[in-house]
Amino acid sequence: MDAGEEQSDEAEGLRLVRAFLALSPDKRAEVIAFVEELVRAHDRPEEGQKASPT
Repeated sequence: MDAGEEQSDEAEGLRLVRAFLALSPDKRAEVIAFVEELVRAHDRPEEGQKASPT
């Protein structure tokens, strides 16, 4: 990854943080719940696949 891509990723991250902070507390809670559900879904092994050992 070159320096331009890193700066672009960093700028995008900062835009996301600012947008999140601009939300009302209720909307922030919805976003957090949505992201937590995505993480849980990602951590669950797909049907028919073994869980990877940790």
